[in-house]
Amino acid sequence: MQIAPDTQQNILYAIYFVVRHNFLAIVYGACLAFVTIWMLKKPTRGKVFLLWGFLILLFGFEYNKHIVEGLREQTLQSLITQRPSLRIEYYVTRVLTDALPFVLPAVGWFLVIFGGVLEKKKI
Repeated sequence: MQIAPDTQQNILYAIYFVVRHNFLAIVYGACLAFVTIWMLKKPTRGKVFLLWGFLILLFGFEYNKHIVEGLREQTLQSLITQRPSLRIEYYVTRVLTDALPFVLPAVGWFLVIFGGVLEKKKI
C-alpha cells in the first residue's frame, strides 16, 4: 500500500510531537517498568522507594500538564455555590496551582534519591 509523501511526513510530525509533548512521561514510565521488573526479581526497600518515586513523578507530570486547571475550576465550583468567597478561592488556587505542582516532583525526586541511596548501601 502506497502512502502519499505528505501523509508520511504528517505521520512523522505527529509521532515527533506526541513524543516531544510526553517525553518526561515516557521516561518516567520506562523507569517505572524497569524498576517494577527489577523489583519483582529481587525486592528490596530501596526499589520500593524508587518505584513510588517514579510513580509520583509521573503523576506530578500529568497533574501539571492536564489535571491542574480542571481540578481547580471543579473544586471552586463545588466549594463556592451561592456567594463568592475570595478566601476559599485564594487557598484553593494556592494549594492546587502552586503547592502541589512543587510538592509532587519534590517528593518524587526525594523518594528516587532515597531509594537509590538505599540500593547503593544495601540497607
